[in-house]
Amino acid sequence: MTNEQTVFIVEDDAAVRDSLGLLLGLQGFRTQSFSCAEDFLRIYQPSWAGCLLLDVRMPGMNGLELQESLRRQGLALPVIIMTAHGDITTVRTALKSGAVDFLEKPVDPTALLAAVRTALDADAARRRAGMEAEGARQRLSVLTARERQVMELVAKGCHNREIAETLGISPRTVEVHKARVMEKLQVQSVPELVRIVLRAPPAE
Repeated sequence: MTNEQTVFIVEDDAAVRDSLGLLLGLQGFRTQSFSCAEDFLRIYQPSWAGCLLLDVRMPGMNGLELQESLRRQGLALPVIIMTAHGDITTVRTALKSGAVDFLEKPVDPTALLAAVRTALDADAARRRAGMEAEGARQRLSVLTARERQVMELVAKGCHNREIAETLGISPRTVEVHKARVMEKLQVQSVPELVRIVLRAPPAE
């Protein structure tokens, strides 16, 4: 399995599984099918891209349980829930756990394709944000602890004198640290600096 976006279908009914795969395949989507949640979890890799098309009622682990298991593990693959036995409680549970959409069987092809496109767009945006955050984290890793403190206060809109008072250093020292931060991060302005700070994950 590559990192190419894939619609992972988890459905115990072989006929439904095949029809969904055919419909999506004809529309140009890459698919991979599983007959149960356990089979999916057995080989799933967090690096996979795409979305998950889940039946609710299946032998063994059901769709909502699989969704919750992935959520607890911090695996953010977007989920679309399908069921022939929809009720308000099930819908609420699925959406509260982060499902992109909830489709009733027999699934309307137009609604399915729209949901899949929405889920894949969400996955692409999530992965893009993750790459930007990692890039920002790597750039910030070259800063000393003091430079990081100065940078974060600059990004909050603090002036040199305020930063100096907060950190117990002179305004001139603040200027020196600020210049080094700009040089190390190769930015020319405070707005550029702020964008890097906003993209980076919180410091541990």
